[in-house]
Amino acid sequence: MTISLRLTEEDSMLIKKYAEMNNISVSDLIRQSVMERIEAEHDLKEYEKALADYRKNPVTYSHEEVMRMFAE
Repeated sequence: MTISLRLTEEDSMLIKKYAEMNNISVSDLIRQSVMERIEAEHDLKEYEKALADYRKNPVTYSHEEVMRMFAE
C-alpha cells in the first residue's frame, strides 16, 4: 500500500533528519509511529475498561493468592 502525505517543507525536513539520526527510513519511522499510536490508544481503552470493571467489583488478590489459585 502506498500512502501520500502533504507536509510543509519544514515538517518534511524534520522527519527526514529524525529518521536519519535514528538510522531508519522515513517509511519505517512513519509506520512505527502510527503503530505505536494505535497500540497506545488500544491499551488506554483496555485500561479504561479494566478500571470500570474494577470499580464495579473492587476485589484484589496478592501475588501469593494468585499463585495458589493456579497451583490448584
